[in-house]
Amino acid sequence: MAWISVSIETDCSHAEALADALLEAGALSASIEDADAGTPEETPQFGEPGSITTPGWERSRVVALLEFDTNVTELLAACAVSAGLGEAPPYNVEEVAEQNWVQLTQSQFEPIRVSARLWIVPSWHEAPDPAALVLVLDPGMAFGTGSHPTTRLCLEWLERVVIPDTSILDYGCGSGILAIAAAKLGASKVLGVDIDPQAVSAAKNNAERNNVSAQFDDSSRALRGQFDIVVANILANPLKALAPAITAHVRPGGRLALSGILAEQAEELIAIYAPYILLSIADSREGWICLAGIKE
Repeated sequence: MAWISVSIETDCSHAEALADALLEAGALSASIEDADAGTPEETPQFGEPGSITTPGWERSRVVALLEFDTNVTELLAACAVSAGLGEAPPYNVEEVAEQNWVQLTQSQFEPIRVSARLWIVPSWHEAPDPAALVLVLDPGMAFGTGSHPTTRLCLEWLERVVIPDTSILDYGCGSGILAIAAAKLGASKVLGVDIDPQAVSAAKNNAERNNVSAQFDDSSRALRGQFDIVVANILANPLKALAPAITAHVRPGGRLALSGILAEQAEELIAIYAPYILLSIADSREGWICLAGIKE
């Protein structure tokens, strides 16, 4: 089966409404891009969710995937009215050939070497180094495949500090990658918590796939006890709000690592955590940092 891809240029105030209208009208997918991408006028937008103060790109492009026999002119006319545009803006149409989407997706994810002895390997690949510690992990709905700099920073930190028989709490576990790595590195008591039920379910499945003993639970439930190591790879805003809760679970003499933090946010995070634990920059990569410290 073939499809068609329709690219429509509009302004930032109508792009989201147009994308929503296309989806409601039966589009298989709809995304919003910078119409000036790849030119000197390209406008990067990045940061934490909720931190972008502008509504999008002034010159936006909505790209929709449609069934091959869709009447594009008729569809766009109706969607333009729904989006408040009045009349349909100019558009381009391209045919999308049938492909093996599973094979194409899998080809985009290769094994990741974290260190000399730690690899992240999708289940459809052979481990490049059979003697290494291998984390079998497929891309999925839960955050954390090892490709993001913050995940790499935390994995490298864990490899430096985890020793046999230590206990660890992964606060905001996502896919469970950090908890699973800690278990493979020798931690004896491993707990991961997350506010997203889908992440908890994914983490449990990933732990089973990796044959490690780790527990995962909903972070909204009461969490008791202290741990030798606590790691939280989330984002700066929740890390600020959760400072008392996260630090309460680090035992005296225990270690804490925080990531998901941009370099320019480090000073503020260090100040917020100072009443509980003194943190410093343990490592950085591509504008992201990992803060770490030992609780007195």
